[in-house]
Amino acid sequence: CSASSNKPVLTLFTKKPCPLCDEAKEVLEPYKRRFILQEVDITLPENSAWYDKYKYDIPVFHLNGKFLMKHQVDIQKFEDQLMKLELQND
Repeated sequence: CSASSNKPVLTLFTKKPCPLCDEAKEVLEPYKRRFILQEVDITLPENSAWYDKYKYDIPVFHLNGKFLMKHQVDIQKFEDQLMKLELQND
């Protein structure tokens, strides 16, 4: 099914350990069939630019490459943005 390739990509900037990230992923669980979750470990050398930017702010979420939210999931904002992208893809 080609629809899956059109799913929005939710990027989670994270590091280990990150209890807030785990919490955020739990909150997003009911939506997980509607997006592709991509996790970026900011402590990896190739992600040092993200580390400098987000080391005090994780979890940080980008939706389709655009900043969406940080620290915790704003479910209303997430739903709104997800819906917008889904409507664009139809």
